[in-house]
Amino acid sequence: MSGLSMKHLRYFDALARIGHFGRAAEACAISQPALSLQIRELEDLVGVPLVERGGRRIRLTGLGEEFAERTRAILRAVDDLEDLGRAAHGPLSGRLRLGIIPTVAPYLLPQVITSLARQFPGIDPRPREAVTQKLIEDLAEARLDAAIVALPVSEPALAEIPLFEEEFVLVRPLEDADKPVPASDRLHEMRLLLLEEGHCFRDQALSVCNITTSSARELMEGSSLSTLVRMVGAGIGVTLIPQMAVDTETRTSSVCVSRLAEPRPTRTIGMVWRKTNPLATQFARIADIVRDVAEAGR
Repeated sequence: MSGLSMKHLRYFDALARIGHFGRAAEACAISQPALSLQIRELEDLVGVPLVERGGRRIRLTGLGEEFAERTRAILRAVDDLEDLGRAAHGPLSGRLRLGIIPTVAPYLLPQVITSLARQFPGIDPRPREAVTQKLIEDLAEARLDAAIVALPVSEPALAEIPLFEEEFVLVRPLEDADKPVPASDRLHEMRLLLLEEGHCFRDQALSVCNITTSSARELMEGSSLSTLVRMVGAGIGVTLIPQMAVDTETRTSSVCVSRLAEPRPTRTIGMVWRKTNPLATQFARIADIVRDVAEAGR
């Protein structure tokens, strides 16, 4: 298939994953007409349509689906070859695509990036904040190199290394500061505020409070820890947040923070990457840096 390029494959992969020309073009940092032209060129090279056009979202043809699977496999192999070359050069340098969950990113990521730049001057950090499931999918498809998530993820293809543990703390309206701290399994009686579905911290909070998934539908939700704390400050309910978020999120809100009774609920934050990635030794070093940053911030 003379004329086929990596550019064609990467652009087609983006379109197949996103399903929309405009958003795929944005993800590829090119214009929509330029992306359309590249996809047309690819289809001309293949000799048959790969994409069904029309409507707000595109659909892949039958051949397009198979072509997308093989394209992803090729791109993963190419990325692994690039990583193999980087590993042979010694100190980590070049692009580092690091995923991180939203309940960690605002409180840890800036310091981690600063520390990485200091210890690896040649590194080009490209952080991406997303919920755990999306990060795991991107790792599997080699769109990320490593990710900082709550453990365990229990994916056989991924290596996991624990970084640190932290407590969950209870946030209540300021007028409740002198009241006894309720038991974890009584929090749902106080209008417990949770992150919306998709956040692993939501699932962890439900487990702490012994709340079933069906019962959780009746609880109030927010899109971020910042939103939850402000809702508490407005007297709407109570919430749980990780210890690392306390200073940032409660500084300007009329709330009080209490530690729960023993055994105090905790979560384990760790780093994961594909076991087949040749940069595993360098990732272990990055994990040490993240651990040191977290310890310094306590």
